[in-house]
Amino acid sequence: MNESEQSLKLFVVLSRAYRAINDRMNKHITSFGLNPTEFGVLELLYHKGDQPLQQIGGKILLASGSITYVVDKLEQKGFLARKACDKDRRVTYAHITDEGKALIEDIFPSHQQKIDDIIGILSEEEKAQAIEMMKRIGFHAKDQK
Repeated sequence: MNESEQSLKLFVVLSRAYRAINDRMNKHITSFGLNPTEFGVLELLYHKGDQPLQQIGGKILLASGSITYVVDKLEQKGFLARKACDKDRRVTYAHITDEGKALIEDIFPSHQQKIDDIIGILSEEEKAQAIEMMKRIGFHAKDQK
């Protein structure tokens, strides 16, 4: 197998592995009555604190047009609230509510365990190597024109 064919094979294997892991995690998330995007927003707010609505999409890899819809749904469920910025009227923050915190605190340990169950097939050294390799590929892809 030549270098180009090897690159293509790696791409296919990475894509399939990502899809399998993502499908498994999405099934777990939906069992709690959330879709993966809602979970991503709540998890972001829980771990990083209040976030400007305009920046959430970039942080959880979601198109900015979808953020309003997701925030509206989470607000209706009582898991987050919009909060105006004191310094700039044009900026609105998403703030996780006590109900949202309680939900994430309930969900996240089993979410993390599910990930560990999947990724745990690798040794700590293999995980560290995989992290470094994926970072290199990701940074290189960003640098491509």
